Amino acid sequence: MRQLTIFFCLFISFAGAQPGAAQPNTPKYWVLLRDKEQTSTPALSKQSLLQRQQQQLPLDETDLPVSTAYLNQLKQAGIQPVCQSRWLNAVSVRLTTDQYARVSALPFVEQILAIDPAIVVTSLGLPVNPQMAPVLTQIQAPDFVQAGLTGRFVNIGIIDAGFFGADSASALKHVFARDGVKRVRDYVNEKKTHGNLFRTLETMSDFHGTEVMAAIAGNDPTENIQFGMATDATFYLARTDQGNREYRGEEDYWVSAMEWMDSLGVRLINTSLGYAKGMSNPKENYEPSQMNGHTSLISRAAQIAADKKGILIIVSAGNEGEDRSWRIISTPADAQGVLAIGATNGRLWNRIGYSSIGPEELPYLKPNVSCFSLYGTSLSAPVITGFAACIMQANPKLTNKQVMDIIEKSSHLYPYGNNYIGYGVPQASRALALLRNQDSPATARSVKATGKTLTLPVETTEAIVSVFHKKDATHVLQQEAGKVANGKLTLRRSNGEKQTTVDLKKEVIEVIWE
Repeated sequence: MRQLTIFFCLFISFAGAQPGAAQPNTPKYWVLLRDKEQTSTPALSKQSLLQRQQQQLPLDETDLPVSTAYLNQLKQAGIQPVCQSRWLNAVSVRLTTDQYARVSALPFVEQILAIDPAIVVTSLGLPVNPQMAPVLTQIQAPDFVQAGLTGRFVNIGIIDAGFFGADSASALKHVFARDGVKRVRDYVNEKKTHGNLFRTLETMSDFHGTEVMAAIAGNDPTENIQFGMATDATFYLARTDQGNREYRGEEDYWVSAMEWMDSLGVRLINTSLGYAKGMSNPKENYEPSQMNGHTSLISRAAQIAADKKGILIIVSAGNEGEDRSWRIISTPADAQGVLAIGATNGRLWNRIGYSSIGPEELPYLKPNVSCFSLYGTSLSAPVITGFAACIMQANPKLTNKQVMDIIEKSSHLYPYGNNYIGYGVPQASRALALLRNQDSPATARSVKATGKTLTLPVETTEAIVSVFHKKDATHVLQQEAGKVANGKLTLRRSNGEKQTTVDLKKEVIEVIWE
């Protein structure tokens, strides 16, 4: 028997629709409601309720369902909800111009917001067999393996575009063999059954979730390749993106999947999707200035999940770094409470060209951390999700914010982060030391400098090191590859440069120009 969930989608047939009724191509909107029925009872699983108690997260009105009375009044007015959100106290609906006017006049309606149709799968073309070994070496995955950390007993949610072939992929056979996928839900096509989700290919993007899952938990014994770290984790999968139809408003499906996973007690969620801009109707696109953590409703929902539900959401930062009309992260990576993941180069751990950067207007650092990926931040995010699962296995009592803190502090640039790669690449050895409350060797120091140049003695075997020239503590003017000669690195100060980060991988030096 399926567990009762507070958030659900109502899919309807438009056969025999009355003149003026909303059709499938009618614009979709969020209808935000004024209040709730305070007598309603939260419908959460026992596991979810227990986890809330353990983390001392009280139940509040975001756990109460949308008012039945308001839903009935909408239906009586000929408005059929598509999805409901208890977190946002909202429903998504398709409205004609006349219906929009009628709904706006209802006394219990607080606001109507258009749903942006521009969902962008933050991925470049993925190979059939992505070579993930380099990134596992970069983040010191063997240290977790030696400690016996494989994500066991950790529930991971994946919200993505599709999971075609997941149950037959050689890298994921071990997951399905132990019944490691507990629940599957398709918000795009409700009629698709559990098995059909894995075996029906509607668009090429339906491989995307499979690749993401492999980057979290993949292990192919025949090829002797381990793709991800959380090989023993348990999974809950949700398809919210319709692949090639990337211009449809699907944010409500994303929120739907979040609330569904919350009701089942899932506390770690990977989403390699991002909303930015589209081309079908430019008037409905997001603007870069709106990547501020609170404009989009999915960022608001993500922040609720982080602050009130104890969920750690790991999001790909985006692949628009080389798009001069955008460049910055997409939403919900802009939400302060999520862990936004960028991508680095393999040899130099600086920003790879496509990886989106953090907006300068944000009062907090984005992306949070980064790791190597040739094929988009869609694959760097799940690597860090596996990293997080290992931490959560090591200490299940940690809150989402404590796990996030350990990941940031274990990263190789900490505490000198920047808006190109965040705090850098998480290191398993440092994370283990933090988990054990052990003192770690000093890996960061600062020096003061004057003038236009500085010859800096460095201890490294590398001939080339990464240098970030910054106009303040976190915002990068440019990154470059600096040459080390005879144990020394010569830095040349750029116009407007206030600080410089020298990345030696095992050590970070922050130069403060006076």
